[in-house]
Amino acid sequence: MQMNNQGVKAVKVEEAAELIGIGRTLAYGLVSSGALRSLKVGARRLVPVTAIEEFIERQSRQADA
Repeated sequence: MQMNNQGVKAVKVEEAAELIGIGRTLAYGLVSSGALRSLKVGARRLVPVTAIEEFIERQSRQADA
């Protein structure tokens, strides 16, 4: 999946949820469990765009297995 966020390297958890196609609560749960990589910048929790792509790729491989 190619992200069309020109120059954007990280997004809010809510935006990551929208890009993945899941709910906000599930996205925060994935971040909390470590299944979706994130980083903390000040008080904000951000998800690198590469982490979203990796998550989608992992899910796709698991679905194919």
